[in-house]
Amino acid sequence: QVHLVETGGGLVQAGGSLRLSCAASGSIYAIDDMDWYRQAPGKQRELVARDASGVYTDYSDAVKGRFTISRDNARNTVYLQMNSLKPEDTAVYYCKMVVRTHRRDYSPNGYWGQGTQVTVSS
Repeated sequence: QVHLVETGGGLVQAGGSLRLSCAASGSIYAIDDMDWYRQAPGKQRELVARDASGVYTDYSDAVKGRFTISRDNARNTVYLQMNSLKPEDTAVYYCKMVVRTHRRDYSPNGYWGQGTQVTVSS
């Protein structure tokens, strides 16, 4: 079993910054993709940023140039640095990791965190 815990959400004024963290624990051999999603009230969950197995990163157009995803493989942790925050960034932010639980795990599962609220006031 794998467990993800997000921290770092909160209330911030527009133009401010927050840093989210998501740490994985449990039966982990390796972690492939590490993603950040968000879901605003009344909207579908959307992919915000992806670290594709440490090879490349990708961002939604809405956050490109303002958010930065990074990972620490030794700590099984992914971060999301959010700068120049806007009220439209207000949402619950979720991390997702594709985790290999053993060396021959060729069909790794995706695991989700419980979410952390980010609120940006105008």
